[in-house]
Amino acid sequence: MARIALVDDDRNILTSVSMTLEAEGFEVETYNDGQSALEAFNKRMPDMAVLDIKMPRMDGMDLLQRLRQKTSIPIIFLTSKDDEIDEVLGLRMGADDYVKKPFSQRLLVERIRALLRRQEAIASGEVGTTEESKIMVRGSLTMDPLRHSVTWKGKDVALTVTEFLLLQALAQRPGFVKTRDQLMDVAYDDQVYVDDRTIDSHIKRLRKKMRSVDENFSAIETLYGIGYRYNEE
Repeated sequence: MARIALVDDDRNILTSVSMTLEAEGFEVETYNDGQSALEAFNKRMPDMAVLDIKMPRMDGMDLLQRLRQKTSIPIIFLTSKDDEIDEVLGLRMGADDYVKKPFSQRLLVERIRALLRRQEAIASGEVGTTEESKIMVRGSLTMDPLRHSVTWKGKDVALTVTEFLLLQALAQRPGFVKTRDQLMDVAYDDQVYVDDRTIDSHIKRLRKKMRSVDENFSAIETLYGIGYRYNEE
C-alpha cells in the first residue's frame, strides 16, 4: 500500500481527496501548509507527495526544492487554472507531473497510478540489462532498476523517477541520438505536454547530479537542435 502525502491549505480538498484515495486503497497523510509537511517528512518520508503551489508558511515550490535535496519520491503539483508558468517551473525544478484545479478526482487518481506504474516499469524493465539481475552497465555507469539505484564509478547518485527514465533511455543505446520528442515520450504520458526547455532542464539537473560525484562527467552529449546522446567510455 503506497503512502500518499497530500499538502494543500484547502481543507475541503484535503478531506474529499483523502477519502477518494483511501477508497482506492492508498494510505493518506494530509497537511495544510508546506512547513508542517516538511517537518513530518523529515521524520518519515511518504512514497509520493501531491503538493499545492500556493500555501501559507511554505509554498509548494519551496517545499519541492527542499524535498529534492533529500529524496527522489514522485511529486505531483496541484496548480490553479491559469498558472502555466508555475506548471512549467515546477516540472523544471523536479516535479514529475501536475494537475490543474479544479480537477477531477478520478484524473488525480489516474495520474498517481501512472507515476506508480512508471516506478514499477523501472523496476521490471529488461532492456539493456542482464537476464538474471536486470542491472545495466555502461562503462562507469551502473543502473539497477529493481532498486531504483544509480552509481557512477561506484558512487551512488540519487535520481527522481523522471531523471532515471531519461538516463536509462539514453544509456540503453550508447552512441545513438535521442530527440527531445523521444525523451518526452519516455518521461511523460500522453496527458502531459512539456516543451523542449523542460527536457533540457531535466538533463541539466541530471548532469549536475552526476557531476556532484564526478566533476569530469561528460557522458551525456548535447547535439544542438537535435537532442542528446550517451557516449560510453
